[in-house]
Amino acid sequence: MTPEQAIAIIKKYYPEDGIAYNYLYNHSVAVAQLAVKIAEAHTELDPDIEFVHTSALLHDIGIFMTHSPGIGCHGEHPYLAHGYLGRKLLEKEGFPEHALVCERHVGVGISQEDVINNELPLPKRDMMPVSVEEEIVCYADKFFSKNADKLFIAKSPEKILKKLEKHGPDKPGIFRWYMEKYGIPQSG
Repeated sequence: MTPEQAIAIIKKYYPEDGIAYNYLYNHSVAVAQLAVKIAEAHTELDPDIEFVHTSALLHDIGIFMTHSPGIGCHGEHPYLAHGYLGRKLLEKEGFPEHALVCERHVGVGISQEDVINNELPLPKRDMMPVSVEEEIVCYADKFFSKNADKLFIAKSPEKILKKLEKHGPDKPGIFRWYMEKYGIPQSG
């Protein structure tokens, strides 16, 4: 898949003049740029850079199926479900590897134990990044929000860690491990 093909998939599900397209496209481009930068800085891990690029562009493809009116999404599912919903969509489109990135990028990954113990509205399975490429997209995604004023402004690691604390005591540790493995991206 090329970046152009990834964008074509986005346009298939998101009208270009829609609010959701604006948020999704700009967020995804910011994440993809950072993910590629991280992948290029870690050639010793042999990441598939084109796959990192295209999967980063598609990682949030499922948001339109969620109820997130602030970003123009009027679906019936909670936002947390966008990862596994994106997986279903990309599997239907014939891109099973990209589909796994969708499912595994949420938070710093969601374990089956997280789903069961917190009664999350998700399938009862592990949804943790497994490959280097999945880790890179997951990590890069944490730096960017879908806040209209901050789509291209990277969050500080401290701000990310503070937000992750709310999702379990192990989540900041996973993010710190990503920082050690992939480095802390520089702004700009």
